[in-house]
Amino acid sequence: MARCGINARIVDKRGTKIYSGQADGLQCRTLEIFDSFGFADRVWKESNHMLEICLWNPDAEGRIHRSDRIPDTIPDLSRFQQVVLHQGRIERFFLDSLKEHSSIKVERGVLPLSLSFDESKAEDLDAYPIEVKLQHLTEEEASPEQNQASKSSGVSDGLFRSNMAPDDTEEILSKAAKNGRAGTREKIRAKYMIGCDGAHSWTRNQLGYKLEGEQTDYIWGVLDIIPITDFPDIRMRCAIHSADSGSVMVIPRENKLVRLYIQMTTTEKGDHEKLDRSNINPKMILESAQRTMAPYKLDYDYCDWWTAYQIGQRVGSNFSKNDRIFLAGDAVHTHSPKAGQGMNVSMQDTYNLGWKIAAVLNGTANRSILKTYQSERRRIAQDLIAFDHRFSRLFSGRPAKDVMDEAGISMEEFKDAFQKGNRFASGVAVDYGASVLVAKDGDAASQGDGSDAGMNSAHKRIIGKQSLASAIPIGMRMPSFKVLNQADARPWHFQERLPSNGKWRLVVFAGDVSNQQQMARVQGLGKALACPSSFIPRFTPRGQPIDAVIEILTIHSAPRTATELHDFPEIFHPYSAREGWDYWKVFVDDVSYHEGHGRAYENYGVDAKTGAVVIVRPDGYVAWNGELEDVCDMDDYFSAFMVART
Repeated sequence: MARCGINARIVDKRGTKIYSGQADGLQCRTLEIFDSFGFADRVWKESNHMLEICLWNPDAEGRIHRSDRIPDTIPDLSRFQQVVLHQGRIERFFLDSLKEHSSIKVERGVLPLSLSFDESKAEDLDAYPIEVKLQHLTEEEASPEQNQASKSSGVSDGLFRSNMAPDDTEEILSKAAKNGRAGTREKIRAKYMIGCDGAHSWTRNQLGYKLEGEQTDYIWGVLDIIPITDFPDIRMRCAIHSADSGSVMVIPRENKLVRLYIQMTTTEKGDHEKLDRSNINPKMILESAQRTMAPYKLDYDYCDWWTAYQIGQRVGSNFSKNDRIFLAGDAVHTHSPKAGQGMNVSMQDTYNLGWKIAAVLNGTANRSILKTYQSERRRIAQDLIAFDHRFSRLFSGRPAKDVMDEAGISMEEFKDAFQKGNRFASGVAVDYGASVLVAKDGDAASQGDGSDAGMNSAHKRIIGKQSLASAIPIGMRMPSFKVLNQADARPWHFQERLPSNGKWRLVVFAGDVSNQQQMARVQGLGKALACPSSFIPRFTPRGQPIDAVIEILTIHSAPRTATELHDFPEIFHPYSAREGWDYWKVFVDDVSYHEGHGRAYENYGVDAKTGAVVIVRPDGYVAWNGELEDVCDMDDYFSAFMVART
C-alpha cells in the first residue's frame, strides 16, 4: 500500500512490536519478495544461513545417530537460501521501509469493537461500505499476559499467541470498559479491510466464517536458548527421532541462539492426559528435549523466549466477504511451524492481495481481479495443509523398529518427504491456476479452489504459448538469471529489475537483434506498442509517464558491443524532457567482466534468435507469454480487467 500511494491504517491490539521469538524461518521466495522491497540485504546480513539438514535416527540398539545429511535448500532453486531471524527484526525492517516510503504507521494498543458492512454498496467504487469502531487501550491493557514461569524469570513467552491459549480480545475489551477509558473510541469508514489477526481472528468471527479441519493431540514446546551441549550438530538444522521419547527439531539461530522444537506428547489422538497451559514451563520442555537427545547432554543458562503449541491443520471456508473484507495468514490457515511456512505463506497472502486492491483504488483495474485472491491463495493454503498433514505426522510419529513395524514411521519415507517438501516449502513452487490474471490452459475452478477466478465470458479468453519460454511457467514466479545493462555493462539479477511498486512488466526477449530481420520484428513491436490506440497508452492515466502502469523491459541476445541502446524503439527506453533517456530498461544476455555469463536465454528456455514476450504481474508472477507479433493477444489480455484512461 505504501509503495502504491494508498491511504491505509494498521491497528494492532498489542502495545509494542515483537522483540524476541515468534516466527523465524525465511524461505527463498520470501527473500526474493523482501529484495523487491529493498531490504533483503539487511535480512541476509543479520540472519543465520541454514545450508545443511542432518537427520538423526535410532540405531538397532535404540541410540540416536546421524543417519544422513541433505542440503537445506535445493541447489539452484533461487538466488537465496533459507535463513532464520526472529520476527522482531523482520518487523523492524518493514517498519523502517514504511517510514521511508509513506506516512503509514502501526497504531498500537488499538482494538476493533464492532464491524458493520453495507453489502448494497459493495460494487460502488466510490462508496465506503465498511464501518469499524476502534477502542484505544491503556498500556497495561495492550500488554499480553505472561506465564508465571516467565514473570519470575524475566523471560518472554509466546503463549499469548499460542493456539493453546484462549483469545484475550473479549477480556481486554471488558477491562477497557471498566477502567473509564471506554470513551476513547473512534469510528472509521473504509473501502477495504484486511484481517490479519491470527488463528482466533476477530474479523473472521465477525463475518461468521469458520476454519475447517482438525486439531491433533500432538503438543510441542519451543525454546530459544544458547545451548550448553555435546551434541555435535547443534549448529545444523536437525530432525531428531528417538526410539521412544519423541522428536526434536534443531534450528540454529542468530546471536549464538538455537531454537529447539520439542515434542511433548507422542500420540495423535487422546491416549494421554491433556497438558494445560499452567503445566507447561521451560523446565518441562527442556526435560523432554533431554530425553529425546540422550545420551547427549543438553542444558542452558540463557533462555531468550519460549512457547508451546498444539498441531492442527485447518483452512478457512472463505477468504473474503464480497471482495471488500479479506482474511489472510493464520486467520484462514493454521498448521505446524516445523516446515517454516507460517510467516512466509501469511506474508505472501497479502503480497498477492495488496497490489490488486491498490490497482482497483488507483483506477487502473476493475474489481474482477479481487476474486483471484481467494482462488489463488486458498488453493495454496489447501496444498500447504495437505503437505503439513503428512509432514507433521511423519515428524511426530514413532520410528519403525523394522519393516514389519506397521505402527511406526519409516525413516526413509520421512527423508523422502523432507526432500520433496523442501521445494514446496521454499515458496518458489507456487503455481497459480487459470484466471482473469493467469492466461494458462485448463479449467480455472479445478486449478484454483473452485471459486470464481474473475473470468468474464464477454471477453475473449487468452492462453499463452508456453513453449516459447519453456522455463518460465505461466502462473509461477519469474525466475532470475544474470543479465547485463546495455548502457553501462553492469550485471543484474533480472528479479532486481522487478521492484514491488504496482507496475506490470512486458518483458521483451528481443532475440538476436544483430540480425536485420529480427530487428525489424522488434521495431514492428515497438511501433505497435507506441500507437495511441495500443493498450499501453490506453491504460496509462493521463499526465503520467508511459511506463507508469505497464513497464517494458528488454533482454536481447546479440553481442553487447555490437549493439547500441538507440537501435531500439523509443518506447523501450522512454525519453523525459527532465531526465533524458531511460538507460535502465534494455539488457543483454552476454558475458560480464567480473561475474561470468548468466545464459539467461538458455535458462529461461527462450530461442536466442527469435525471442518471445512475457507479461509479468506486479507481484512477479508470470501471466502470459507469446510471440513478438501477438500484440492483439496482449491487448485482449489486459482489456479483460484493466480500466482505460478517461
